[in-house]
Amino acid sequence: MKVRPMKSLFVGFSALIMGATLEAANPYVCSASTMDDALTKPQGAIRIATFNASLNRSREGELISDLNDGNNSQIAAVSEIIQRVRPDILLINEFDFDADGEAVQRFKDNYLSVGQNNQEAIRYPYMFVAPSNTGIPSGMDFDNDGSTSGPGDAYGFGFFPGQYGMLLLSRYPIDHFGIRTFRQFLWRDMPGALLPDDTATVSDADYYSDSELDVFRLSSKSHWDVPVWIDGRKLHVLAAHPTPPVFDGAEDRNGRRNHDEIRFWADYVGGRYQSRYIYDDNGQWGGLRGRGAFVILGDYNADPKDGDSTNNAIMQLLDHPAINSNTVPGSFGGLEDSLLEGLANIQHQGHAATDTADFNPNGPGNLRVDYVLPSKRKMELICGGVFWPSSKDTTHSLVGEGYPVVSSDHRLVWADVKLKGWRFFW
Repeated sequence: MKVRPMKSLFVGFSALIMGATLEAANPYVCSASTMDDALTKPQGAIRIATFNASLNRSREGELISDLNDGNNSQIAAVSEIIQRVRPDILLINEFDFDADGEAVQRFKDNYLSVGQNNQEAIRYPYMFVAPSNTGIPSGMDFDNDGSTSGPGDAYGFGFFPGQYGMLLLSRYPIDHFGIRTFRQFLWRDMPGALLPDDTATVSDADYYSDSELDVFRLSSKSHWDVPVWIDGRKLHVLAAHPTPPVFDGAEDRNGRRNHDEIRFWADYVGGRYQSRYIYDDNGQWGGLRGRGAFVILGDYNADPKDGDSTNNAIMQLLDHPAINSNTVPGSFGGLEDSLLEGLANIQHQGHAATDTADFNPNGPGNLRVDYVLPSKRKMELICGGVFWPSSKDTTHSLVGEGYPVVSSDHRLVWADVKLKGWRFFW
């Protein structure tokens, strides 16, 4: 349960200082006076978004049941947020996978295609969904609890196959022949991998045995490279959802895995030499081909200044020479929520306006963990935002006070971009 503290003395003054604080916090230039203003898309722009929508359930098949009749309030709130932001390309994290695609179809038919709270319906004719490592038994005792059948022994933490999966929706055609997935890439095959160490021994990187490392996969869910055709130009959508860097011990096995899951994309877009060790699930080697446009999307469970990530993991992307991270999306709601809750948020070094997730204020507090990071080449980053309305905004009810969760404990994050370069028509 997320325990809420009493509102601080900042409540009476927060509305007065939010605008000035955001204005002074350059480069958080994507905020606007109201959420409706922030959601105005520039002419000719492509809107790309990521949303950890908490569309995961505790039992296999439960999400399909919840999507059945269109009356689930949490899913309706998630859908209304999507309809208000209206992304052209949307990655949803924590969407339970089923092999028949029944959950996806019901989500599209019963929620997105139905106007929520007088919003305009939104339709995505193109989609990609694929298996996730979560909940798939490895036959190994990865968490050293004496059993090989628990959620911590799966290739990715999960109580059933596909829990916490991913879904990509697009209003533009997807090049299915060009898709690459990296779900089976082994962690030990990454040069210099931060493999965890059993601190009770003198050996290095020995928390996992050799037999375990022979099957241990890097991706806790998966890594996808999904090419999308936009008006004759190809955009590589690079999607992932690294494991949280917590729920472990002194060996830091989750923190290290999170670091290297993030590093995977840094290497993938880093050029031929840096990416030459990478192989995909079809046995093809190497990273991003050519010098095409790309965007990195997802919940990366890593804040640039706060939280528990290992070795400033997300800076591998934010400081990457091929990635445009100069414009940081922000919100009034994130700043206000931090001021109202206080506690752990007071100790944070990062600017609260850039937070994207509303976590327990007793610890770790609100964090920036969800990202839309376009490439510098062949793309112009115009602006972006975080769907986190303040209490003064009419849409605040879609995110609520944090507990109980209305839609998700994460916020939808978007970026408006324009593609540059030659058009191709084949």
